Amino acid sequence: MPGFSSIYALATYAFDPLHQYWERESTQRRVGGLLIFVFLLSLGAIELNRQGLLPSQFTHLVPSSHYMAISLAFTLVLILEVVSLIFTLPCSISRAVGKQFEILALILLRNSFKELAEFPEPITVAGHMDAVWRLLADGGGAIAIFGLLGVYTLLRYRLEESLRGGPRLFRFVASKKIVALVLLCVFLVMGLENARLFVSGQPTFHFFKNFYTVLIFSDILLVLISQRFLPEFRAVFRNSGFVLSTLLIRLALTAPPSTMC
Repeated sequence: MPGFSSIYALATYAFDPLHQYWERESTQRRVGGLLIFVFLLSLGAIELNRQGLLPSQFTHLVPSSHYMAISLAFTLVLILEVVSLIFTLPCSISRAVGKQFEILALILLRNSFKELAEFPEPITVAGHMDAVWRLLADGGGAIAIFGLLGVYTLLRYRLEESLRGGPRLFRFVASKKIVALVLLCVFLVMGLENARLFVSGQPTFHFFKNFYTVLIFSDILLVLISQRFLPEFRAVFRNSGFVLSTLLIRLALTAPPSTMC
């Protein structure tokens, strides 16, 4: 089918340069430098706000706790990991699911650091034991996921798609690249919309929870694509199990603290 072949080729030509640029060592160094700069800048802005030196139009955008700079840094790390997840999708579903669990661990760590906003400066736990228990619960969950990811990584090499090279493999990978490109566009639109709401002073939505909902649908689409190229029961059952794990991640993110403990 010439029409589909051109679409596969176009998706490959659009996706591969973006992927190569993102994975480039120089790009990762610049991104790391940007994270350091934003972290130090946020600390400085928070201190200026505490001293009443910020212009009035910015005071409602800048928190008053220095600990929120840590939360901002982890939010940026999460955003970078989500981008890496999108670029991982065409590699294999099992690898992408592993990346999603890595992101879940980082979300739990970020939630732990967000609890620091409940503490005074200098820090003391007196009168803040509820925040301490929530911090320990999220941090302990992140450590548990980190340990389980080591086991999953060892098992994952036996779960990779067994499709041999050739035109069929090219179409299979190109189909997943189309999904990744669409997902990247959705990610950018959601991020820009949330930023617009924040700057305008309107309530923002929970970006990562909403994006994981989008991931559930994209994972199901990937299962259907795999069904077309890998119709064996073993592959379909395995990939459907990966989608179920994504759904469990989404449920974990929306569970109340008492349920997640």
